[in-house]
Amino acid sequence: MSTATEGRGNEQQVVRKFTKEDVFGSERRWRRFGEPVPAGESLNEDGTPDYGLFGPGSVVWEVLLHPATLIFLNGAQVMVQTRSYNPIQAGLRDHDPISIKAQQGTLTTQDAYDRLSRNAGMHAPMWLGDNKTAQRMWKHLHNIHKKVAGDIIDVAKPQLGGYAASEPRESMWAALTEMHPMLRVYEAFAFRDGKLPHRLPPQLRDRFVAECAAYLRLVGAPEEEIPTSMSELGALYEKYADLFQPSKTMSLMPGGIDHDEIVGKTLKKNFHISHLRGLIPSMLQIALFNRPIMGALPAKTRKSIGVGAVESKVAVLTAKLVLPLVWLLQKPPFERYILRRMWGPDAMHLIESARHLHRQALAERAAGQARP
Repeated sequence: MSTATEGRGNEQQVVRKFTKEDVFGSERRWRRFGEPVPAGESLNEDGTPDYGLFGPGSVVWEVLLHPATLIFLNGAQVMVQTRSYNPIQAGLRDHDPISIKAQQGTLTTQDAYDRLSRNAGMHAPMWLGDNKTAQRMWKHLHNIHKKVAGDIIDVAKPQLGGYAASEPRESMWAALTEMHPMLRVYEAFAFRDGKLPHRLPPQLRDRFVAECAAYLRLVGAPEEEIPTSMSELGALYEKYADLFQPSKTMSLMPGGIDHDEIVGKTLKKNFHISHLRGLIPSMLQIALFNRPIMGALPAKTRKSIGVGAVESKVAVLTAKLVLPLVWLLQKPPFERYILRRMWGPDAMHLIESARHLHRQALAERAAGQARP
């Protein structure tokens, strides 16, 4: 990547040419504290395999490891976290590198691409690595989030108070707004069992939520609030409903700067034709499927991001209409295209290892059930 500055004053253009190597990135884009150890490739103190937080045969792995989930999770997570849960929106608005670089005038499309691609790839070690790998990555993210705190969530609603990304409430909802969208895109887009995408049975949906408790405990969620069923998760949303209300002023920083406006202007100012290299995989995950992903999310989530009744129905319909294209994207060549660019080589290795273990566990379970 080459960098140059053109123009004068605040209107200087930061020209960063985006190369093919920049698109792919090396392990350094995602890796922290060395190569992650896949679940099952280390031992617990008692000599049993360390399968990490979830492990083979779990509902979480069944959901996460499907190509549809891996392709659409980023888009769903970004939508929920940047447009639905107010404290996370506030943290991104005030402290995220995207916001800081936009205010400095240096933000480019490559910065946005790097940020998006790190999103899922840096979570994979927590979901698919052994326990030590999960703990190391969480500690890294926890230390970063210690700086993400502020006294104002929404300038128009001072009664909401402040936010602190490393504290239990925000840690809990950061995890839940990763895991719940994971389930929803799986149910909406995963072709499986020779059938069209469909919802899991209630008992498996409850198991998914119950298994997520291990992840919530890792990130420091309040033990008494960790849900173990879909009904408990629904009750938790109701308890914190005031933090999921749509607001036209969420993009306003306490100093009066409009985050969305300055990000958009800076990206446009610093755009270079070579940035199209990174736009294609980003658009596949975000822009192109924005409305179908919205339709895959719960109705209350759509309402929390300001979607009206008519638009909500259109989104649900669109999620059905795109299924032929969704089916195509789940094929190995397209999945590899997305995984290499938006998850990274370490995550790809973790996914491959986990899929092998998961298939083995399911086969053993089926064989056991077949015995008289």
